[in-house]
Amino acid sequence: MSSNHGTSNHATPPVREPKVVWNNVRTQTISVGGTDFAYRTYGPDRGVPVVFLHHLTANLDNWDPRVVDGIAAHHRVIAFDNRGVGASGGTTPDTIEAMAADAIAFIDALGLKKVDLLGFSMGGFIAQVIVALRPGLVGKIILAGTGPAGGAGIDKVTRVSYTDSIKAVLTGKDPKQNLFFTRTDNGKARSREFIARLKERTENRDDAVSVTVFRTQLRAIHSWARQTPADLGRITHPVLVVNGDDDRMVPTSNSHDLARRLPDATLRIYPDAGHGGLFQEHHQFVATALEFLAA
Repeated sequence: MSSNHGTSNHATPPVREPKVVWNNVRTQTISVGGTDFAYRTYGPDRGVPVVFLHHLTANLDNWDPRVVDGIAAHHRVIAFDNRGVGASGGTTPDTIEAMAADAIAFIDALGLKKVDLLGFSMGGFIAQVIVALRPGLVGKIILAGTGPAGGAGIDKVTRVSYTDSIKAVLTGKDPKQNLFFTRTDNGKARSREFIARLKERTENRDDAVSVTVFRTQLRAIHSWARQTPADLGRITHPVLVVNGDDDRMVPTSNSHDLARRLPDATLRIYPDAGHGGLFQEHHQFVATALEFLAA
């Protein structure tokens, strides 16, 4: 007769690791020319990765989790802090061209031979310079809430940023609620949802940018706004241009201008949306971006 003494009829359930999503993916660093750059990466380890290039004053925690998770469900995503921003070392560059050179050096340091780019606002300026400097490095480009060098009204970003930031402080809001969203009831509601999503990560959050970084980046944007327009006809890559129909930071007319001047561009404009249209309409944006990247 057999005995079961000392044994259990119940198998120990396997330990399940938490699913990696934007709100818990770990922050890593890589040395680029002697400077440590902070970044986060996750998603399928196959195909062409998508490098995210972020906006004025942004750190890693300013990307909408729904947008990053949506793209990362099908593509490897890589987001990093610019030099002097968040957990990255060094001093913030005062030109878009220098920021683009840093981005290229970061991509090279990761050993990547081909990337797709998603540039939002200032990140869209950087993306345009990257593809001009290293066209063979880039596959496809998504330009959101951005415009070309010398674009109409971009030189007003400093005034708009200061004015809306002061209003936000006086009313107890996050400045992005005024800067990224329309002032309609719908826009206000979506802005509150966006700010709540940005707070979902509760551990190992990134460092906020300083006033010095803010002013330095504004100088870079102002210089970009005053440049002679570039020949965008030389960028033959597939480009998806998206924006809201009421962008006060980088006027929506610039998105139409990009779509006209880029040889292989697709334009998507979201109604009753502002500068942060990709965040406000994140469901539509992710679906469109995935379709574009897969085409």
